[in-house]
Amino acid sequence: MKALDWIVLSSTLLFIVVYGIWKTRKQKDMKSYLLGDKDAKWFTVALSIMATQASAITFLSAPGQAFTDGMRFVQFYFGLPLAMIVLSAFVVPIYHKLNVFTAYEYLEKRFSVSARVGTAFLFLIQRGLAAGFTIFAPSLILSSLLGWDINLTNLIIGIIVIVYTVSGGTKAVSQTQKLQMFVIFVGMTIAGVMVVQMIPESVSFNNAMHLAGHLGRLNAVELEFDPSSKYNIWSGIIGGFFLAMSYFGTDQSQVQRYLTAKSIGQSRLGLLFNGMIKIPMQFLILFIGAMLYVFYIFQPAPLNFNKTLVNEVKSSEIGADYQAKELEYQEALGERQLQAIAFVDALEGNDLAAKENASAQLKESNQKAEDIRKEAKAMINENLPSLDTNDTNYIFLNFVTENLPAGLVGLLIAVIISASMSSTSSELNALASTTVVDLYKRLFKPEASEKHYLNASRFFTIAWGVLAIIFTFYANRLGSLIEAVNVLGSLVYGTILGIFTVAFFLKHIGSKEVLIGAVLSEAIIIYCFFFTDVPFLWYNVIGCLTVVGFSIVINKYLELSRKLEK
Repeated sequence: MKALDWIVLSSTLLFIVVYGIWKTRKQKDMKSYLLGDKDAKWFTVALSIMATQASAITFLSAPGQAFTDGMRFVQFYFGLPLAMIVLSAFVVPIYHKLNVFTAYEYLEKRFSVSARVGTAFLFLIQRGLAAGFTIFAPSLILSSLLGWDINLTNLIIGIIVIVYTVSGGTKAVSQTQKLQMFVIFVGMTIAGVMVVQMIPESVSFNNAMHLAGHLGRLNAVELEFDPSSKYNIWSGIIGGFFLAMSYFGTDQSQVQRYLTAKSIGQSRLGLLFNGMIKIPMQFLILFIGAMLYVFYIFQPAPLNFNKTLVNEVKSSEIGADYQAKELEYQEALGERQLQAIAFVDALEGNDLAAKENASAQLKESNQKAEDIRKEAKAMINENLPSLDTNDTNYIFLNFVTENLPAGLVGLLIAVIISASMSSTSSELNALASTTVVDLYKRLFKPEASEKHYLNASRFFTIAWGVLAIIFTFYANRLGSLIEAVNVLGSLVYGTILGIFTVAFFLKHIGSKEVLIGAVLSEAIIIYCFFFTDVPFLWYNVIGCLTVVGFSIVINKYLELSRKLEK
């Protein structure tokens, strides 16, 4: 990076952090620290909800996801708007009426202490690990740019987030997230415009769309019902609905965002705005990845976008073989470029046969190039199995650092780091509140002073931050970060949603039934994860429905047993 990039990056991040700390100084008790005095307006709530969900993983990994697999990941969000409506209608009034700090307090009022503590524990495990992902994503940037050890960069990013989250609590999170979302929207809009502008002038925007579509990168909607497919309209609407219901309705990192609102109406507006804007926002981010694919048709592309891995491979015993693959790949890319030009020329004419022939030739040359990439990865995996060949998370980063002008590089890196900070700070804040309110205060120190709980909240914020940093040491082995973080959540979200569904709608079912149902449900999900090919979005449906089903069956069994005893 050039000096101007460092100035833009450091000044942007410093202003955001200082502003958040200054606006939220003088925290006086646990309520102000964890819920920000419950005075937030809907726009602040909406931006905070969006910033919590849209971590650096979204802006770093999603364009790479579209580059390698097309835009079908957008279907993941199709169930979200409906979930926002249901939550606004049924769940938000319950939380506000009970005046709770966490979602899990409600479960004790409805079931028992065991249900509250058990569900909170599931959340803490999942969200504690997910916080590691959100720290790790920007570490990829700095380690790649500066050649730093990635563990050191994980530590630096983690400490920065911990400092302002500990100092200002929930208000610091909300205040900084407003600025962070502004920076994010500006930066990603500029990035999208730049990608399109840097495609050769001879290729119109319409023709660039045709290229991306013919090469399978605009597959935003797949109508066929295929249970084995990770992303189609059915898994998105059904599985995505269940996932969004659990994430926004029972995950404290999100519930805490709208518990800070000054009224039920403000919470509802914040959720509904998120439901309206999320799909278009994610579509545009993925579209940047699809246009990146077109950009690299006409510009030299590396065989692998992870420069650190490439350097290690070239210095190993298979270095010569890898370099031979690079030459083969460049030849294939040259052929693909010629076929792409021929395809664009055919689009401008009226000869249908010429268009079909050019399309077939383009697809064939593109497949040849992609096969060489796969062969290179297979060669590395076979000879150097300790190296991770998945470069999805590096594709957008490579484009930014290699092609954009000074100043803009710094801004876009600030975007990605800001997104990480906003999401991680929300997660640490929620982890601390759940630990203090649902475990520490409820089980160990029920009668301590407000100052004691405030200090305990700060201590647990630090503790969870340290654990998240430790987890980052293993995050790079989990492939595409945007997929990995959602797979991790899906392992428990369905079960948690099932518990809350029973609590909200099946008033005759008690604690024993739902706890047994939750244990059985989680066992089924873990079995699906390790021993089946069921796509992860369906875990949320399976988890919720099995908890509800088992709870009903067990309840009927217990009722029958009691009748027989009489």
